Amino acid sequence: MIYKEGSKGAMVKQIQKVVGCYPDGIWGKLTTESVKDFQRENGLTPDGVVGPATIAKLMMSARWTAAKQQTDAQGRIGNVTLKRSKRRIDYIAIHCTATPEGRDMTVEQIRSQHKAQGWSDIGYHYVVYRDGTVHGGRDVDISGAHVKGYNAHSIGVVYVGGLENRPSVPYAQLKPKDTRTKSQKASLLSLLTDLRRLYPDAVIQGHRDFSPDLNHNGMIEPKEWIKACPSFDAKAEYHIL
Repeated sequence: MIYKEGSKGAMVKQIQKVVGCYPDGIWGKLTTESVKDFQRENGLTPDGVVGPATIAKLMMSARWTAAKQQTDAQGRIGNVTLKRSKRRIDYIAIHCTATPEGRDMTVEQIRSQHKAQGWSDIGYHYVVYRDGTVHGGRDVDISGAHVKGYNAHSIGVVYVGGLENRPSVPYAQLKPKDTRTKSQKASLLSLLTDLRRLYPDAVIQGHRDFSPDLNHNGMIEPKEWIKACPSFDAKAEYHIL
């Protein structure tokens, strides 16, 4: 089977998730360019056509496993069952763990850190590991602890990473960096697409976008950020959802 520009369907949606496109199941020019990038990265002829060789590479990728988790069963991401919160949800907040690039962190490690701060549980509802697997945190029916003043009506999603990794530099001096792996990008897109279905009116934005507009110009500028988290412009990246 060959997939190319003009193709439609579930398989196209799966491919789009792996190569980092919006998974609408309709193959357009953006999907072609993303497939070409994937082919270049994997030593394939960058013709933008998915045939047997490209499919084999796709299926060997950790991104395939991460993306397929969402399509295997409706309402599930891996071993996490997505459910609609009993709370009113106005925001889906994207965070990073402020972990140096290349370093892993588990739900239990985050939970331990948060409990050490006096919290009752991990503050986030979903955690995306570096390999793209999605893990459940706090129950969505319970308010999180991730954006002061907005926890009652928000869902917290965090990816592991968000800081540069410079061994010679003290942790406190490390700069924010978008360290998301391609697997994380694919899984975040899948997760947020499903959360958008559950909460169609919720605003998707980064932690930094909750900072106060100190000069009242209608924009949250870098000088106004309380935190740089999640180290990329989540509001712009996910506005299409």
